[in-house]
Amino acid sequence: MSSSSSSTSSSCDGSGNPIPAAAAGAVSAAAAVAGPAAQWPRRQCRDVFWLVVFLLHLLVFGAALALFGLNRFRQADRFNIGRYANLTAEPWGTATPAGSPEPAPAAPPPPSVYRSEDPSVPASELTETYWKYYGAAGAVGAALSWAWLAAAAWRKDGGKVVMRTAVHCLTAYLAVVSVLCFWGKHFFWGVALAVGAGLHFLCVMSVLDRFPFTMLVLQKAVRMVRELPDVMRIAYAFVVVMLCWMALWSFGVSGIVAFGIPNGGQWWLLLIFSVSLFWTGAVLSNTVHVIVSGMVFLVLIHGGPAASTMPPKPLLKSLQYAVTTSFGSICYGSLFTAAIRTLRWEIRGIRSKIGSNECLLCCIDFLFHIVETLVRFFNKYAYVQIAVNGQSFNRSARDAWELFQSTGIESLVAYDCSGAILLMSTILGGLITGTCMGVWTYFKQSDKAVMVGSTSMLMGMILVGLTVVVVESAVTSIYICYAEDPLLIQRWDPEFFEQISEALHQRLQYRSARARQILNGRLDHLPHSSII
Repeated sequence: MSSSSSSTSSSCDGSGNPIPAAAAGAVSAAAAVAGPAAQWPRRQCRDVFWLVVFLLHLLVFGAALALFGLNRFRQADRFNIGRYANLTAEPWGTATPAGSPEPAPAAPPPPSVYRSEDPSVPASELTETYWKYYGAAGAVGAALSWAWLAAAAWRKDGGKVVMRTAVHCLTAYLAVVSVLCFWGKHFFWGVALAVGAGLHFLCVMSVLDRFPFTMLVLQKAVRMVRELPDVMRIAYAFVVVMLCWMALWSFGVSGIVAFGIPNGGQWWLLLIFSVSLFWTGAVLSNTVHVIVSGMVFLVLIHGGPAASTMPPKPLLKSLQYAVTTSFGSICYGSLFTAAIRTLRWEIRGIRSKIGSNECLLCCIDFLFHIVETLVRFFNKYAYVQIAVNGQSFNRSARDAWELFQSTGIESLVAYDCSGAILLMSTILGGLITGTCMGVWTYFKQSDKAVMVGSTSMLMGMILVGLTVVVVESAVTSIYICYAEDPLLIQRWDPEFFEQISEALHQRLQYRSARARQILNGRLDHLPHSSII
């Protein structure tokens, strides 16, 4: 996309694309003649291959989940899957030698644990025993997601509430859960959570100077969401859709937890199905991202949600584009964007704290440039371009990144910590869900507490993320609009325009001074040669 010169010299077509003023009159005249449908141009389907892959993934994993769940639903090993698990029960080299007597069979469990329907099946090894825990996890996660969005959007200081909760509560909660793990004699998880609490505290302390600007951006994003109550209803609806898929997912996972697979087979199966759930949740979350981005872009282009120039039924059209022509691009980007963005944050944090260690700095710079190349083709700002232009994911990501670099907005985006704050909120929601289910399971089946708690945490993170993405989408759309035409932000909020322009000026000055400092430091290490 190319930058416009002013908000008065640009208009917008039905998909949110800025167009010159001369062409805007022609589009308006054509729309008046042809009717409202002329304002919504037809789009081509993009990244169809990844759409097919995602749908096939749903079919295959859905069938597998149903198989594992039904295998131990009210009856143990209904489909006799256990014979395949027994093939791996004996480690290599431990087979019984020929002619040796067979080992004595294990003693049967006490009669108190048998089910009346099937006396050969312990009650703790059936699907329905664990399904209730996951049902409760879905209820807790949905309640947290709805409460989070309500607290953020319906309060004037919603941005402050989001930021303070994420920053102050996450470290304390990680420390408390670590103590609980040590109390339950799960030392590995206790150490991991304690290290996570310490790293989170150090990370927060290292970026304290960025928090005022981050809070400003979050406040304006929350204000934008408050002006668009329909997008919040869309997020709530997608939470319900995710719960429907989680009902099947938890049914299958409950069968896996109840199914005794030797040699860590349960954990491997849970890992595979957790990756599937993560991708499905990311696709739904980024679909909401595209819908909200399209709405925010239209509001900023037209000057408000009630403007007379707004196209008819913008929310329904944004939803239609997101789940049809742009859905393949969403499926594609959802596979890689989150992992690359997290890796980029970590490398940036390490790079800023290295100091004068030239060898380590060289290695980190090498990794940094690799990740920056990946970010050029996989970044969350691509979803705004997908919503506006309907392009493929890689092209949208490249256009967004080139727009940021050509206008200098990339320095402001790198300084902003709103993405990290919203990620903390998502993790906190998952931790609360996982802790509740882990503690409940501990008092019923203590040996399954970590297994149920960790998978319940993933469910909670995905459900909370479906509402957190509404605010994140508003943030990304504001940056894209500011890079496209700063006067769009000035028309929407003049005070915010002055604040973000001043912050951009300061960041550009800081980068220029830092570049000169690094260059002078390297020149000082060069050998001095005599002038002839």
